[in-house]
Amino acid sequence: MSRAQLALNVADLEASVTFYSKLFGVEPAKRRPGYANFAISAPPLKLVLIEGEPGQQTRLDHLGVEVGTTDEVGAATTRLREAGLATFEENDTSCCYALQDKAWVHGPGGEPWEVYVVKADTEQMGKSATPDGDACCGG
Repeated sequence: MSRAQLALNVADLEASVTFYSKLFGVEPAKRRPGYANFAISAPPLKLVLIEGEPGQQTRLDHLGVEVGTTDEVGAATTRLREAGLATFEENDTSCCYALQDKAWVHGPGGEPWEVYVVKADTEQMGKSATPDGDACCGG
């Protein structure tokens, strides 16, 4: 299974969880301190909410494509490189309360995209690094 991911930094996590629960008609799949994610089946979307600073406007943290296996991450990495895109790989990294393998690229506007697989849940938020060295997932 593959689905798009949208990760947002939000000022009020509780209000955002309430809003997106109503918008998509589902409750979060995972809740941790300062973090929530929704596994939405229609439309296929992984919505990630990361608590930011009080009073800040909601902003994009990163975008992604969740895939089902590490082999799919490898195939996407190869395809992206062959297409001439610079990739940055992370394997066995802890990010967003999950152990993941991933590959990063940047879109033409500088927006970070990841292709990733969740291998296991973790108890640590962790931080992942985008190709330009910026931390995502609450960094």
